[in-house]
Amino acid sequence: MTAIASVTANLGNVPYTVRLTDDLDHHWLADEPPDKGGANLGPTPTRLLVASLGACTAITMKMYAARKGWPLEAVEIRVDLLTYVPVPETGTSIRCEILLRGPLSPEQRDRLLAIAGACPVHRIFNAPIGIETRLVENLSGLEPGPVKDQA
Repeated sequence: MTAIASVTANLGNVPYTVRLTDDLDHHWLADEPPDKGGANLGPTPTRLLVASLGACTAITMKMYAARKGWPLEAVEIRVDLLTYVPVPETGTSIRCEILLRGPLSPEQRDRLLAIAGACPVHRIFNAPIGIETRLVENLSGLEPGPVKDQA
């Protein structure tokens, strides 16, 4: 199976500050807030998770509207992770609230809402997910990025 996206996470000597690098050479941080022992230098992993849904949904809606020539000026999305620890038997709950800006017809707005549910990240979240975790002697491909540790 071929990876369609790859990210390397590197946790060094700063507690909980993780340097992230992807296969397109982007670099960013994840961290925990001070009350959890972190330095608060980046979003928490759960915030990064829901951010991916918000970003993908907005991009998908904007791309669709552009292809149709619809007057979608902006998309604002709030994504809330409502439950995750412990995961209830009913699963995790995520709420997305979408604000569309621009002179769209009711039919266009309804279609864009349907398109929101078709974004790739939304589809990943709605399908069964298998995670294979294993120890290796070295990682192939990505190297940690130049993000500086803050001591």
